[in-house]
Amino acid sequence: MKVTSEAIITELIEKTRLNINQVAALDQKPINALNWKEDKEIWSVLECIEHLNLYGNYYLPEIEQRIIKSQSKPEIHFKTGLLGNYFAKSMLPKEKLNKMKTFNDKNPNGSDLDRTTLERFLIQQEKMLELLDKARNISLNKTKTSISISKLIKLKLGDTFKVVIYHNERHMTQVAKILENYK
Repeated sequence: MKVTSEAIITELIEKTRLNINQVAALDQKPINALNWKEDKEIWSVLECIEHLNLYGNYYLPEIEQRIIKSQSKPEIHFKTGLLGNYFAKSMLPKEKLNKMKTFNDKNPNGSDLDRTTLERFLIQQEKMLELLDKARNISLNKTKTSISISKLIKLKLGDTFKVVIYHNERHMTQVAKILENYK
């Protein structure tokens, strides 16, 4: 699918701002609500956010380095790649969230978490907004990033942004469901 590069960046900025607002609102919740778990295998609100922080720890520096090193010029259109499109679509929240296996190094289950988890997420998302803005000056097609599961697989920068931000959106949906079930 071919869309303008600006349209992709604008969509992702909007989604990131929504995530920022949702997490900022969580700071008003009691800490026991943020740590509540329906079941020991199901994540708490803070574990969901920490999971996103763990991915942010990888992707934000990776994206930033690729933007800094890119010599490419921006193009009017972004054309999603086959693999990038598949990964991005698989991250989008659905009516009934399909369960996905999490890699152990990104699984926060059982972690001792507090409000600093929310603060770290908000700092990461401000960085994401900064990187999206900088990406307007380079090619979202020609600039490639490695992915967290393999340095050998590279995605177009536009697809990487979509994967990470759709992944955040997916877990924000999960957070909302956890809070609905909180007693």
